[in-house]
Amino acid sequence: DDLSRMSSATTDVTSRIQQLSASVINKIAAGEVIERPASVVKELLENSVDALSTRIEVDIEAGGAELIRLTDDGEGIHPDDVMLAVTSHATSKIRTADDLFEVQTMGFRGEALASIAEVSKFRLRTRRAEALTGVELQVDGGATEGPKPCGCPAGTQIEVRQLFFNTPVRRKFLKTTSTEFGHISEQFTRIALANPNLHLVLRHNGRVVHELPATHQLIDRLRLFFGSELADKLIWVESDDRSLQHALGEAYRGLLMVGRYPITFLFLEVEPSQVDVNVHPTKSEVRFRDSQILYRTLLSTLRRQFLGTNLDSELSVAPEEKPEATEETRKQHQLELVNWAKRQVPGADSARTDSTGAGGDESAAGGTVERPVHPLDREERELHGDAAALLDVSPPSAGPSSGQQTAESDPGPFVLGEPANIEEGSDAGGDATAVPQTLRAMQIHDCYLVVDTGDGLTVIDQHALHERIMYERLRRRVLDGTVEVQPLLIPVTVEMTAQDAAALLDHEEVLRELGLQVESFGGTTIALRANPTLLRRADPARLLRDVADWLESRGSKLSRRDLIDHLLHMMSCKAAIKAGQRLQPEEIDALLEQRHLCDDHHHCPHGRPTALTLTRAELDRQFGRLG
Repeated sequence: DDLSRMSSATTDVTSRIQQLSASVINKIAAGEVIERPASVVKELLENSVDALSTRIEVDIEAGGAELIRLTDDGEGIHPDDVMLAVTSHATSKIRTADDLFEVQTMGFRGEALASIAEVSKFRLRTRRAEALTGVELQVDGGATEGPKPCGCPAGTQIEVRQLFFNTPVRRKFLKTTSTEFGHISEQFTRIALANPNLHLVLRHNGRVVHELPATHQLIDRLRLFFGSELADKLIWVESDDRSLQHALGEAYRGLLMVGRYPITFLFLEVEPSQVDVNVHPTKSEVRFRDSQILYRTLLSTLRRQFLGTNLDSELSVAPEEKPEATEETRKQHQLELVNWAKRQVPGADSARTDSTGAGGDESAAGGTVERPVHPLDREERELHGDAAALLDVSPPSAGPSSGQQTAESDPGPFVLGEPANIEEGSDAGGDATAVPQTLRAMQIHDCYLVVDTGDGLTVIDQHALHERIMYERLRRRVLDGTVEVQPLLIPVTVEMTAQDAAALLDHEEVLRELGLQVESFGGTTIALRANPTLLRRADPARLLRDVADWLESRGSKLSRRDLIDHLLHMMSCKAAIKAGQRLQPEEIDALLEQRHLCDDHHHCPHGRPTALTLTRAELDRQFGRLG
């Protein structure tokens, strides 16, 4: 028995309680505090703000995986404190537990630098203004070298190279360069908005992304990040207190459509004793002592502001500027049009001859020129941006009115908004070609089509049906690799958040397959250089923003196949005819003709029905006509 107890004591050593080493402690802390390169940037920026810096420069390489360098002109670190700066739970921000309820700095835990130095190749250089030389400290994965004297300007410079080099599992979980830099840019933006009095610079791979001069006007910084279009529409609200997201939503209740949310920049200034900041390792959450007071204050303040604000939507239509055309210009355009028309009609020149010339003799001998047929090919029609092209409207044709057909008398393709050009057949030309009989249909509420089917009637949702048609066309083109793209003469530039811009750039290849060619245009601005010809009706800026929002929130969770399919759903919805849009009779007919060309015309891509049917028998039953 004694022997078995001794054996048990010796074999259970690994399960005994032990004191962890400083290295293991720091690695555990790094797992909480340092999630990705953006976490490092956040911690370093907050330290620079606490050091009373007036200028901070951030240099990033490879999305922060290879290099993060921050340089500030702050107070610097005392030479005797340099080693403590990378020691866990060593800080200059607090002294006692009571200080936790009076925190007035960005940081106070004293574990960020120690955690960063444990999982990177870390170098710190610092000099206080009164010192003649600086101090350099290097830490290689927790192994410290130094400190030693060095020459450097007043302030602090920290380099973090090869983040997670000694924890390959963590490094493997890093996302693409653009995604990681998007998160870095987001953290940079938050610090920049909260501290407009700082001069801030952000570079990526040697290229300046943001250079923000110091300003006392917050609106100036908002314009730099989000553009004048958004900044000039903000409603400035001031109060003694601020509060929470839910109060904001309540204040906007009834003012926004369901699913839409206000763009808000909320700045809180409260007494430190009213906030508990020690509830989250990265300080991403705080707790208010009395949140209800803040809630009610913000809600009432916003509502009062809205009552005094003109919230009417305004429609502004800029007058179209057209250059004045001279008589000579008009003639030149007419000549060019005639020449173009001749080239489109084979034999038009020989047909347009004087009746007394050779052409007239040939005609009299029985040599006639047939009227050219102009079936507007479906593939070509999809290159047109108007609804008629998208609805695949074919031009009604008329028989030749005589043995000769001139280019001018050719009706050409149908154009949206114009009646079909059907000419009456002349006595010499025989009977005109009959227009094919189409389904009898009418539009109600500019939303639904009511169709007489012979066996009853069918009510069709025009948007849902056209969305299904557009979806199947786009999907077929994508699968065949034949998406036709329209290059834009002037690229459409869209200002976005850093994360939305990164989401688009991360999926650049997938978007190119769909016909959307995007690229970075500097900062967080995205340029759209081409889009699918089938989507020329869609607002490109709105489409890009919606795609970016969707990709940022859910795109990374889907397979490539599902990702493409969901994007096709969205794009076809944006390009389809909308509810509330009045259709011409020709457009209604074209939409109905294409209905049966779909694999599943009964449902839109989102699963909603496209049509509801009421049979003749049901109508008779409802009106008591049975028997």
